[in-house]
Amino acid sequence: MLKYTLHKLLVAALVAITVSFVAFMLLRVSGDLATALGGESARGEDIARLRAQLGLDRPILSQYWDWATRALVGDFGRSFYYPEPVWTLLRERLPVTLTLACWGLVISLAIGIPLGVLAALRPNTLIDRVAMTLAVLGQALPTFWLGLLLIILFGLVLRWLPMSGTDTWQHFILPSFVLGYYSTPAVMRLTRSGMLEVLATDYIRTAYSKGLPHRTVLFKHALRNAVIPVVALASVQFGLMLSGSVVIETVFAMQGIGQLAWESISRQDFPVVQAVLLLVSMFYVWLTFASDLINAWLDPRIRAG
Repeated sequence: MLKYTLHKLLVAALVAITVSFVAFMLLRVSGDLATALGGESARGEDIARLRAQLGLDRPILSQYWDWATRALVGDFGRSFYYPEPVWTLLRERLPVTLTLACWGLVISLAIGIPLGVLAALRPNTLIDRVAMTLAVLGQALPTFWLGLLLIILFGLVLRWLPMSGTDTWQHFILPSFVLGYYSTPAVMRLTRSGMLEVLATDYIRTAYSKGLPHRTVLFKHALRNAVIPVVALASVQFGLMLSGSVVIETVFAMQGIGQLAWESISRQDFPVVQAVLLLVSMFYVWLTFASDLINAWLDPRIRAG
């Protein structure tokens, strides 16, 4: 297991370095930052002075090295729009997005895995059709439309839940459900297909022939192997929730990093955009690393290979 962990850690570190360089370069290839910051009325000498102040006149690799070494210790520079460091903005907004993504993932797994298991145990029945219908609706309904629908129903009509903000845990119920329901179909379908494949294997038939209880065979043998690909999917879905929360945060007026990214793009606040992009990318990399370790723990054949 140690050898497998070190190998995956090396791969994750190389991917992280590559991703950080891509995140750094994306804003450089989009145009001249000094010209964008100077505005249309800026003169040539003003743009040259601004380029020198920001260090944009130095070689790209030198700029990247300075930025990456400062980013390692949490120094992403200062915001062009807000009068404070970028890390302060991220530290204030990140808990909102993490809470929203965590609850969204919990809801997605809590709905998707049981539905997938039930659909696999009763294929081509009413339960299977209902589960597939819910999966189709989950991917067909736009998140902003579902969010607005829930706001009207539970916020305006029934007045059961708050419609916006992040003051209490009740404020996270509606946006977490919207975010989680959108990811539920992928979890459900993968669980269903995994269970169907595992239930048809020889070792499951052998377990039944030995007289093991149905619940033991189902949960200890079948489900444990069927959810291995779901673990990898969950890590990807969590990253998608972090990066895709901008729509949910906008609909429910939640001040998270998704909303911060949208505001920074519209205001050309490049240090903040770069930091958000790097932060979300790092989450993707290390979540994938964590899912590889969990899968290796669940299935020894993975680390042996």
